[in-house]
Amino acid sequence: MSNSCATRLVVVSNRLPISLSRQEGRWTVTAGSGGLVTALAPVLMNRGGLWIGWAGAAADAELAPLLEDFSRDAGYDLRPVFLDEKDIAGYYHGFSNEIVWPLFHDLPSRCNFQPDYWRSYLDVNLRFAEATARHSRPSDYIWVHDYHLMHMAFVLRNMGVERQCGFFLHIPFPPPDIFLKLPWRGKIIRALLEYDLVGFQTLRDRRNFVACMEALVPGIRVAGRGNIVSIAWKNRQIRVGSFPISIDFNSFAGLATDREVVRRAEEIREALRHRRIILGVDRMDYTKGIPERLRAIRQLFLSHPELQEKMTFVQIAVPSREEIPEYSALKNEIEQLVGEINGQFTRPGWSPIHYQYRNLPRSELTAYYRAADMALVTPLRDGMNLVAKEYCAANVMESGVLFLSEFAGAATQLQKVGAVLVNPYDVEGTAKAIRRACFMDGRERRARMGRLRDSVRRNNIYWWVDSFLQAAFSRHLDDFPQETVDFRKPAYE
Repeated sequence: MSNSCATRLVVVSNRLPISLSRQEGRWTVTAGSGGLVTALAPVLMNRGGLWIGWAGAAADAELAPLLEDFSRDAGYDLRPVFLDEKDIAGYYHGFSNEIVWPLFHDLPSRCNFQPDYWRSYLDVNLRFAEATARHSRPSDYIWVHDYHLMHMAFVLRNMGVERQCGFFLHIPFPPPDIFLKLPWRGKIIRALLEYDLVGFQTLRDRRNFVACMEALVPGIRVAGRGNIVSIAWKNRQIRVGSFPISIDFNSFAGLATDREVVRRAEEIREALRHRRIILGVDRMDYTKGIPERLRAIRQLFLSHPELQEKMTFVQIAVPSREEIPEYSALKNEIEQLVGEINGQFTRPGWSPIHYQYRNLPRSELTAYYRAADMALVTPLRDGMNLVAKEYCAANVMESGVLFLSEFAGAATQLQKVGAVLVNPYDVEGTAKAIRRACFMDGRERRARMGRLRDSVRRNNIYWWVDSFLQAAFSRHLDDFPQETVDFRKPAYE
């Protein structure tokens, strides 16, 4: 960018938007494929943008030249933050995933409030802040993502580095009765108030944050109603809002009509003898409610034996955090349940549950979405849950039924347009909801799915980026050069 005073976007997240693999003793770098990368790469590309994050390998300096090569091809710069094994253990596995992750998902009994984890978390946030200060300039806008880096703006200000900073939390924010259990509660709240804009997935999360702030920070004043409110504190104005994240609708819908995906979807249906398919797709995590879902399937076949041999439940569990004992125990619990239920109901030519523990390529996953008659998306708690939106986008025949946990952030948007809400803890209620859907009129199914797809299409990932950046710049959109991002038209047009 020729104008050194122009505003660039600097994205900071725990991980860089890349995938690393080591082959024959050498690292290879490929582009990541997540929704965040899809949305932000066009904003950063060829406009001087930066992405700062952990490269994913423990303090391996040999990655630096590979990242430089990747940056040239991508059109924006990657700036790695290198962490050693001690950092990863304390900051990532420790504070982030043994304290914040369970607490913010309303599961405080799973927390390990180890004081050393807090010190490691602060040290690594300092490392990220130093990298941001070194590679950014005063006119840049710093957009920090997720719970790993809640302290970054606080550290920047303490270093005397003045930057406009926005923060988006991808997971839920808990209510005061949960959040106040955190030993470092006041420090976390005050650190978040050092950002200029704090974004959450839902209005409920935003209200929880405001309630915690009012309980912990004297002298604050909250003004405004609607999605975004203003907070006056220490001679500063901080905006707090809800910005529900989404997916690249056109990408999933287009892939669902690809000839190979259509052929693969038909193969899946034929392999299951054209029985009705109920689909679950989740990362292996205790917040996703997979054991409760399996118990609901067992209850369905117990209460309604007439549905046996007419329906098959397919559960795809994506490996995650396998080095953490709690996740290994969850995997064992799920596999034991699958074995018990299949042992109880299997008949010649039919098994009630098909369980896969692997990471599917995107085209294969989309084929499952297209083949499924129903999707069972029932987390115990989730910031948003994009599987629900991906299933709708891929359901191009508009004949599927989406069952959605009332504790998923996506329920706020999708319950009004056609999702069937269930309580994941209520296995009998979930079983009854599935049975009712089996007899749902075809016109009602098409009407529900049509409305769901329209909602996801309108509120896509590009809309999410635009809404956050508009809130970030308020009436000063010319601070962000027009050629960098056009706020007035959808990026997918």
